[in-house]
Amino acid sequence: MVRITKSCPAPESLRLEAQKKHGSYSKPDVVARLKEDFHDKCYICEMKGLQDPQIEHLLPHENGRYADRKFDWENLFWACGHCNRVKNRGKYKEGILNCCQRDPEEAMTFYLKKEDIEVRPRKTDDREAVLTSELIEDVFNLKNTGMRVAGSAVRVRLLQEEMNVLYTKLEAYRRNPESKLLLKMLRVLLRRDSAFAGFKRCYVREHAEQYPALQEYLE
Repeated sequence: MVRITKSCPAPESLRLEAQKKHGSYSKPDVVARLKEDFHDKCYICEMKGLQDPQIEHLLPHENGRYADRKFDWENLFWACGHCNRVKNRGKYKEGILNCCQRDPEEAMTFYLKKEDIEVRPRKTDDREAVLTSELIEDVFNLKNTGMRVAGSAVRVRLLQEEMNVLYTKLEAYRRNPESKLLLKMLRVLLRRDSAFAGFKRCYVREHAEQYPALQEYLE
């Protein structure tokens, strides 16, 4: 999870649809803006190029019970079906960190250790960070149904592949630190719009002594 800057003002259709009895929050203008703002990445797992994108409410509207939440532009997020289903568990209905208002990288650390994904709050008394860390771990590790086993496995595999690309480029850069091409490649890999950026940026940040010149790419 990384910080997202949401465009303004809100799509016009949200105002119009909110006035209808059965209005929709997924009109084309909303879909297009969310896809662009979130770099076509699920805001939770950071998988890119979603085949099953969904508009997710950070705070649930409970089937329209909370109408103000249903059409609130600030409450609409771009997510994959897998993560949306995991987040629908009761414990995650309230209190998840809003990555459009708060930088997740300042609140949590992200680790890939072989096939294990660990997300840790930087402060154990930070309720938002604790709950969000648990959610992100669940979307990668939860295996309580057959479909979640498959969904989690896909995300772990893609994360491993993306991290291996990073490791390979970092090793090449270590051997040839003057290479402008490698620096350009690493800068792209470490941008917030890249797949699984939270994990890649955390790795480079936590190895700052080895890669001091790359720290500016994390700003």
